[in-house]
Amino acid sequence: MTNFSELNISASTQKSLKRMGFEEATPIQEGTISYALEGRDIIGQAQTGTGKTAAFGIPLIEKVDPKKTVVQALIIAPTRELAIQSSEELHKIGYDKRARILSVYGGQDISRQIRALKNKPQIIVGTPGRILDHIKRHTLKLENVETLVLDEADEMLNMGFIDDINAILENVPSERQTLLFSATMPAPIRKIAETFMKEPEIVKIKSKEMTVENIDQYFVKAQEREKFDVLSRLLNVHQPELAIIFGRTKRRVDELSHALNIRGYLAEGIHGDLSQAKRLSVLRQFKENKIDILVATDVAARGLDISGVTHVYNFDIPQDPESYVHRIGRTGRAGKSGLAVTFVTPREMGYLRIVEETTKKRMTPLKPPTADEALVGQQALAVEHLKELVEKNHLSDYRAMAEGLLANHDAIDLVAAALKSLTKEPDDTPVKITEERPLPMRRSGGNGHGRSGSRGGYRGNRGGNSRGGDRGGRRGERNNRRDGGRRDGGRRDGGRRQTRRSED
Repeated sequence: MTNFSELNISASTQKSLKRMGFEEATPIQEGTISYALEGRDIIGQAQTGTGKTAAFGIPLIEKVDPKKTVVQALIIAPTRELAIQSSEELHKIGYDKRARILSVYGGQDISRQIRALKNKPQIIVGTPGRILDHIKRHTLKLENVETLVLDEADEMLNMGFIDDINAILENVPSERQTLLFSATMPAPIRKIAETFMKEPEIVKIKSKEMTVENIDQYFVKAQEREKFDVLSRLLNVHQPELAIIFGRTKRRVDELSHALNIRGYLAEGIHGDLSQAKRLSVLRQFKENKIDILVATDVAARGLDISGVTHVYNFDIPQDPESYVHRIGRTGRAGKSGLAVTFVTPREMGYLRIVEETTKKRMTPLKPPTADEALVGQQALAVEHLKELVEKNHLSDYRAMAEGLLANHDAIDLVAAALKSLTKEPDDTPVKITEERPLPMRRSGGNGHGRSGSRGGYRGNRGGNSRGGDRGGRRGERNNRRDGGRRDGGRRDGGRRQTRRSED
């Protein structure tokens, strides 16, 4: 690994990186920073969790002139969360240089953003629709942009933002440096690179998230109506420290998180219809271990760097094998082991085979635990908790009470009663989980990704979200795209109409 001190970075940036705890560059940083400092265009193939924000953030901060009161750099990101995270990290990297950074995104009052733009920020981080809104309102002037960054370009393509990106690029000076980051390189992204970039250097990093060797992968075959009770029993047996449960739709996320709380778990849901403040609050609680289960849609969870996740449960199998890899990559990080369980209805087994072909790894069938086995799991947890309390020995205030109890009751009965009080016994309180129709029948095979036929690709339903959030208008919802999604970025009727999903 290369130290940042070896990468020709200024003393002020090195000071900021040291404060952030960064010493050694990750592979994507090492491969990108030197080229970027030379002013080269770069295509970086890397996913979230590889350190790519610092990979483009360090050279970008190095290049910005704090004395110039114009927008010198523009970073385009697919989601609000990623835009916020990137701007926060850029602020930390540029702290000692006093670079002014502003994030603009849908769902936030645009007049507030317009006022902030009058404070002459030098770096703008934003989502495509909101950036384009500001361009059209003439509140964001890009004629002095020297560096353009496209972050998670393939995800912006999947969300239907390709036309917005092209429109933004038309408004940025042609004489500029362009850095494009994408986990995959589909044809429309390659076209952007060919059209808007000049002899780019390609830095290709095998993502940690694509490495699934240290993640134990299981599947549970269950009917739709059985899934929640099976999930509850699995949680009782597995005892996850931190878990993420993925649902296909916003309604699913709401119902799951509510049902889990009814059953006594500390769970919160996150999706695009929540206010920005609420979403950030939920994520903060999860990171601080105040809740132990996060329920999320795919798009809401994308771009979030959450460490310490021990278990991932796919309550609904995703249509897209790449989404599956991204989901389970939330666990098994930093060399630690993780566990992923995917629920599959009998009609969806074809999707399971496609995922296995993509990951080159067979999932192990998991027999759902019985209610008795779930109870044993909870009893074991109660025993551990009681032993821990004894070992801590903070019991002086309770010894006299214990002696009084022992004078009148059997010691074994008392310990058994203590264990019973600590045991979360299986709860069959009725909960409401609306049954979702299974994904369209699909056979594995063909090109290894199961994308047979001219339509019906996987892109149509990441979290069941519709376009709308980025312009601050109403956010609609397609709870479950019945056509199994579309591969053409959401175009209908031969391309006459384009729809886009909400920037969850």
